[in-house]
Amino acid sequence: MNILLVEDDRTIASGLEYSLKQENFDTILCYDAASATTVINNSVKDIDLCIFDLNLPDGSGYDLCKLVKSHHDIPVIFLTAYDDEVNVVMGLDLGADDYITKPFRIRELISRIKSVLRRYHRHSKPANIIEIKNIKINTLEGKVYKDGKEILLTALEYRLFLIFANHIGQVLTREQLLDRIWDAGGDFVNDNTLTVYIKRLREKLEDDPRRPKLIKTIRGMGYKVGE
Repeated sequence: MNILLVEDDRTIASGLEYSLKQENFDTILCYDAASATTVINNSVKDIDLCIFDLNLPDGSGYDLCKLVKSHHDIPVIFLTAYDDEVNVVMGLDLGADDYITKPFRIRELISRIKSVLRRYHRHSKPANIIEIKNIKINTLEGKVYKDGKEILLTALEYRLFLIFANHIGQVLTREQLLDRIWDAGGDFVNDNTLTVYIKRLREKLEDDPRRPKLIKTIRGMGYKVGE
């Protein structure tokens, strides 16, 4: 989960970056609007949430919020030193999802972040869409996409990957996978065939099939997709 954090106070920024990493968030840290603009223009699709300080040395969080929302619909939280209605309303009118007033407790910010992400994903992602990193499965279409480009899978490859997708974070043994594939399609699949199909999936979906990060081998147990 990638968070773009834009805060010109380096002491606050450093503390926030550390705290976010402790919560397993990857942080892209910028100290001004110019560098944040570059990140947004080049990598907005890799960002899951933005945290913008309202007052920056070369611009404002308002401008960054408008820029983000013009590119991609991702949640934005404002950090503000002003606890007045005008700033709050203006930020929310621009599409911000929440705000927090300085000084704040880091646990409160983390709670706000998690709440916004839960709310956002619950309302923005259709039930027929499963997303795993840069892979998206449209179960209505029976299609799989990587970075927005359709990846052609055979029927059995698709069924196998869908089994993984429906058990995110769970270790599945080879026996469990073989049972589920057999039940789903009635095809004859033995242990060697399963190895071949996992290899094919990795070749089609992994950035580096020799060092798989999507379909992970859990030695002595089986395979796992997702955390």
